[in-house]
This record gives sequence, C-alpha cells and structure tokens, in this order.
Amino acid sequence: MPINIIIWVAIAFVALFFFGVVVARLYKRSSKEVAFVRTGLGGEKVILDGGAIKLPVFQEIVAVNMRTLRLQVDRKNEDGLITADRMRVDVTAEFYVRVKPEKESIAKAAQTLGDRTLQPEMLKELLQGKFVDALRAVAAGLSMEQLHEQRADFVQSVQSSVSEDLLKNGLELESVSLTALDQTGRSYFKEDNAFDAQGLAKLTLITEAKREERNRIEQETRVKIETKNLEASKKSFTISRDEEMARLDQEREVAFAAAEQESLVASEQATRKREAEEARVLQEQKEKEANIAAEQAVRERDIIREQTIKERDINAKRQVEETDIMRHQSVEIKKQESDIAVAKKSEEQSEAEAEAAKARSIMVKEEENVATVRQTSIANRDKEIELIKARESAEKEAIDIKVAAEAQKQAAIDQAEAIVTEAKAEGERIRIVAEADEKRLEVEAFGERAINEAKNLLSEEIIAFEVRKILAQVAPEIIEASVKPIEKIDSIKIVSTNGFNLPGNSGGNGTGSSENGGAPAASGGMPNQLMEALLAYRMNSPVVDKLLHELGIDPDKPGGLTEELGKALESEAKEK
Repeated sequence: MPINIIIWVAIAFVALFFFGVVVARLYKRSSKEVAFVRTGLGGEKVILDGGAIKLPVFQEIVAVNMRTLRLQVDRKNEDGLITADRMRVDVTAEFYVRVKPEKESIAKAAQTLGDRTLQPEMLKELLQGKFVDALRAVAAGLSMEQLHEQRADFVQSVQSSVSEDLLKNGLELESVSLTALDQTGRSYFKEDNAFDAQGLAKLTLITEAKREERNRIEQETRVKIETKNLEASKKSFTISRDEEMARLDQEREVAFAAAEQESLVASEQATRKREAEEARVLQEQKEKEANIAAEQAVRERDIIREQTIKERDINAKRQVEETDIMRHQSVEIKKQESDIAVAKKSEEQSEAEAEAAKARSIMVKEEENVATVRQTSIANRDKEIELIKARESAEKEAIDIKVAAEAQKQAAIDQAEAIVTEAKAEGERIRIVAEADEKRLEVEAFGERAINEAKNLLSEEIIAFEVRKILAQVAPEIIEASVKPIEKIDSIKIVSTNGFNLPGNSGGNGTGSSENGGAPAASGGMPNQLMEALLAYRMNSPVVDKLLHELGIDPDKPGGLTEELGKALESEAKEK
C-alpha cells in the first residue's frame, strides 16, 4: 500500500477524532431533573428531552431545575398573621413548587427566574412575598378558631391565590402544607397597635373566661373526684362493715353451735344424771325391797322360830305330859306293884287291874297322840296364816313405802322448788324494800339535814323560843307527874299534928314506895301517907318552878300558871 494513502487515511482518522471531540464538548444534554433553554444563534430553543450543540460565543444556555422544591415560610411573633378576630397567629407553611414541564413554562422560568431554580434559597427569597401575601389575605378572612378548625380550606385558599402568580414565572404549585399553627405569645402584642389592642382584649377575655371555666372545671372535677373518693370510701366502709358483720355472724353462728353443743352435752349429762339418779333410786328401792324381803325373811324366821319354840314347848309339854303319864304310870305301876305286893294274894285282881292300867295308858297315849296331831295341825295352819298375813303385810308395806318414797320425792322436789321460788321472791322483796328504805333514808336524811341547817341559821332568840315551846309542850306532863303523889287526896283538914309518926321516927314506918307512880308508900297509916305525898310534892316543886320560870310563867302569881299555859297552848295551836 502506498505511503500516501496511509497518510491520508491517518489524517482522515485524526480529523474524525478531532471532530468527534469537538462535537462531544459542544453537545449539551437535558435530563429528567434539569432542562435548559438555548438562546443566541438560531433563536430560542427549549430542550426538555434530548440535547443540542451550544456554540460558544454565539449561543447561551440557561438551565432550569425540573425537580420539586420545598419552600418553607415562617410567620411568627411580631410577624405573625392577623386573623379576622384581630388575633395574631404563628404559622409555618411549606410550599412545594416546580417548573411546569412545558416548553413555554420552562422558557418563562428561564426568563424570569434564571438559574434561581437551581438555588432554592434564592427562589424562596424571590417568591416569599407572594406566599406571605397569600397567607395574610386568607388569614384575614378567618378567625383563629376557624383557621385552626378549617386548615384544609385555609391551605386550599392559599394555594388558589398563589397558583396564578406562580404560573407567570413558569412555576406550578403542587401543594401547600400548614405544618405549624399557634397563637402568638402575649408579649408580642403591641398595645399601641389597633389590631393588637383588639386582640389583647379578646385574648384577655378568652383567657380569663377559659381560666374561669378551667377553674370551674377543676373545682367540679375535684368535687367529682372527692365525691367519687367518698363513694369509694363508703363502699369500702360498707364492704368492711359487711365483712365485719359476716365475721360477727360467723362468730355468732359458731357461738350458737357451741352453745347448742354445750346444751346438748348438758342435756345428755342431765339425762345421764337422771338415769343415774333413777338407777340409784331403783337400786335403793331394790335395797329397800331386799331389806323388806330380809325383814320378811327374818319375820318368817322369827315366826318359824316361834313356831319351833311353840312346837318345842308343845313337845316339852307333851314330854312333860308323857313324863307325867309315865310317872303316873310308874306311880300306877308302883301302886299296882304295891297293890300286887300288898295284894299278892289277889293275883287275879292285880292282873286285871294291871291289864286295865295298861289299857288306860294306851288309851291315854293314843289320846295324847291325837291331841298332839291336832295341835300340830293347828300350829301349821296358824303358821301358814301368819306367813300369808306377813307376806301381805310386807307387800303392803313395800307398796306403801314405795308410794311414800315417790310422794316424798315429789314433795321434796316441789318443796325445793317452792323454797327456791320463795327465796327468790323474798330476795326480790328484800331488794325492793332495801331500795325503798335507801330512798326513804336518803329523803329523811336530806330533810333532817335541811332542818338542821335551817336550825343552825336560827338566831338565839328563835332557839330560846323553840326551847320554851318544847318546855311548854312537856310542862303539863311534868306538872302532872309532880302532883301525881297528891292526886288521890280528896281533901285535907288538919285538926292536930300531935301524935303523927313522921318519917325517921323510931317506928321506921316512913320507908317504902307506893304502888302507883313512885309516891312514897307509908305503912304508918293515912297521916304518914299524906305527909310523904306532901314532902314529895315539895321536893318536886323547885324543879317545876324552875321550869315555869324558864317558860316565863310566874307560879307565885295567882292564876298565872293556867293563864300562861293557856296562852302557850293557844299560840301553839295557831302556829299549827
């Protein structure tokens, strides 16, 4: 291959490589996030998809950010929004904007905004005025409560008012978010600002009303809580009371059961005791019956012994009789033998008399045997009769003893009950009487004490008057006692005193006492008795005179005694 061709081929290859590099350096591509607008030679061209060659010096490219941008606007404190009710609110709103993906909008954005779409802070600074104006305009038509309650309407209104303005810049408002909404602090309200003044007044009114309402709610809540606590306490107390009552009921039931068990035990013990008592009584009755049987046996034995004695006596009597008979026979035999010896000669007569004696003895013996049998039969019959009578008597006595024992037992029980009842009644009576006596003595002691206290308060004159009144009351009795020795003297006539045997005379007749009231008895006759009576009256006279003087009565004054006593009695009657 010739060298020239190779050179030309190499030059062509280099030229192509250089052309490619130049084209690659001048070619600009757009993306989904960034579009651009080429201006200059060839006119304006919006590159949304694809690319274009930018000729240096002749053409210019403005990049446009196609991504959604978040622009946050804060209006707080003194910059807070003023609502329709003249309240200030702090608002934080986020505006999501992007360049509308249309060539015309991209061209407007590139023309009005330049490269600010690539710098969100510069774009925010440019658009913030529109956003704030839209926020203020919408907030001015709503109250703070409506703004809070109707956030969606607020956002929609802001979005509607801003969208038209943004379209002029080729921007599209995707959405608006109200991320923060709250009332502005009271310290940022200016009192010299008309809106703030109205807002402060309303804020004060609302806060005070709400404070009052909160206080009312807190108090009502506290009352409800305390009421609830009280009800809970009552229920707790009720539960505790029910538990206590249940415990007491259980204890009472246990006590009742224990008492019932004790009652059953006591009843069982009483039954056992009664059975033991009945057994004891039955045993005693059996012992009594045994004693009665023993006594009856003794009595029968005595009867048998008596019968034996009687039989012995009868036998003895019979033996005596037999002895007598034998002696009589012997005597007879001896007599017969004597007769035989005496009358030996008369053998026939003796033999005949002997035979006769034998015949008489046999006859007597037979008669005695008959008598013995008769008496034995009579004794046996009497014994049987006695035994029957003794048995009947013993049975009757046993029945009488049993009946008497039961009667005595019942009578003893009735008497014991009567004694207990009488003792109880007597005790109750004594208690009532003692209580009555105690009350009476208390009243009497109180009255006596009151009388003594009243007497202690009396003056000497009143006390002397009381003493004289008492003496006046007892004066008749004293005077009567003093003149008693001479009450039997009907009349006195002294003719002569010669020959009177005065007391102390040798006769010794002035001693002794009378039978009526201590008047000296005189054994010396009527003169001596008269003299002793007068002397006794004279002995009592000083005492009576002293007493009358104490009463203010002059006994020497004629008629004074009766007159003064009459006055004293009349005075006493009037006082009564």
